Amino acid sequence: MFMNRFVLNETSYHGAGAIKAIPEEIKARGFKKVFLASDPDLIKFGITGKVTAVLDETGIAYTVYSDIKPNPTIENVQHGVSEFKNAGADCIVAVGGGSSMDTAKAIGIIITNPEFEDVRSLEGVSATKKPCVPIIAVPTTAGTAAEVTINYVITDVEKKRKFVCVDVHDIPVVAVVDPEMMNSMPASLTAATGMDALTHAIEGYITKGAWELSDMFHLKAIEIISKSLRGAVKNESCGREGMALGQYIAGMGFSNVGLGVDHSMAHTLSAYYDMPHGKACATLLPTVMEYNAPFTGEKYREIARAMGVKGVDDMSQEEYRAAACNAVKQLAEDVGITLSLKGVVKEEDVHALALDAFADACRPGNPRDTSVEEIEALYRSLM
Repeated sequence: MFMNRFVLNETSYHGAGAIKAIPEEIKARGFKKVFLASDPDLIKFGITGKVTAVLDETGIAYTVYSDIKPNPTIENVQHGVSEFKNAGADCIVAVGGGSSMDTAKAIGIIITNPEFEDVRSLEGVSATKKPCVPIIAVPTTAGTAAEVTINYVITDVEKKRKFVCVDVHDIPVVAVVDPEMMNSMPASLTAATGMDALTHAIEGYITKGAWELSDMFHLKAIEIISKSLRGAVKNESCGREGMALGQYIAGMGFSNVGLGVDHSMAHTLSAYYDMPHGKACATLLPTVMEYNAPFTGEKYREIARAMGVKGVDDMSQEEYRAAACNAVKQLAEDVGITLSLKGVVKEEDVHALALDAFADACRPGNPRDTSVEEIEALYRSLM
C-alpha cells in the first residue's frame, strides 16, 4: 500500500460545557499567559466572554486580540504577530470560526518560524521547521473544522486572492468543540458553515488522495451533517450537537487527504466579492458534483446512502449519481442556500477567477483533471 500520513490534535474535548476544560489544559501545560484571538462581533455579542469568564474564574492572565476580518488578511496577521510579541504570552486561545483560527495559526507559525515573517511565503505546503505557538482552538461555527486541520487560508487584499497554507506545524494542540459556543449563530450562518462542512466531507471522500481511513471519517460526517443541519438551522440542540461533531469528523478526514475544485473556486469568489466561504462552497457544490460524477466510481452511491436516500442498491450508476446530487441540492434549498451566482459574478472577471481557481492549492486533489476553460464554464453555468 502507498504510504499515507494522518495528523490529528493531541487532545480534543466534545460536548456541552467543554470550555470548562480550557483552564486545566493551560495549567497542565505550564502556560502563564494567553493571547486570546477572536473577532470583534463575537466579542460584541458576548460569545468570547464565555471563554474569558472561565479564564477569569481560574485566575489565568490573557490579552485579547480582535483585529480579525471575516476573510482574514495579511495585515491582520502582521498586526497580530506584533501584538503577540507585546503581550508576553506563551500560548494562543482562538475563539471563533475559521477566520479567528486561521489568523491564530499564521501568527503562531511566524512567531516560532520568524524566517517566514513575509506572510505570502507561507503559501502552499510550508517548509517550516518548528511547531507554532501552542493553540487551544474553540470553534463557534460548525463548518470550517480549522480546529483539527493542518490548513489555513489568508486573503491577499492587494492581489485580490486567497492563498491556502498547508503545514503540520499549525495544528492546534487542543480542540474544544462545545456546541453551546455555537447557539448564537444566526440561521443563515449556520446554513452556510454547515454546507461548508458537507463540502469538506464530500470533496474529501472523492479526492484523489482519499483512502480507507479518510473514507471512514467522511462517510460518517456526511451522515451526521445530513441528519443534523436542518435542525441546527432551527437552533434545535440535537441539531447543534450533531453539527459540532459532524464538521469535526469531516475535518479529521479532509485535512489529511485534501479537497477539490469546489474549494478552489470558492476561495476565489471570497477573494473577489467577499462572499462568505461557506455560502460559496454550498452554491457550487451540486454543480461541481455533477461535473465530477464520471470520475468517482461507485462513491456517489455511498454518498446517497449516507444522506438517507432509500433503495440505492437497486439503482443504476447514473441513477445513484443523480440521487446524490439531488440530495445535496435538496438539503441546500431546505436551509435557504441559493444555488446561483447570478448578480454576484461579473462576466469580465470570469477568466481571472478561473485562472486563480486553477492555481489554488485545492485544485490538484480534484478527482477529475480540469482546465481553466472548464472552470470558466462551471462559473458561467451558475450565472
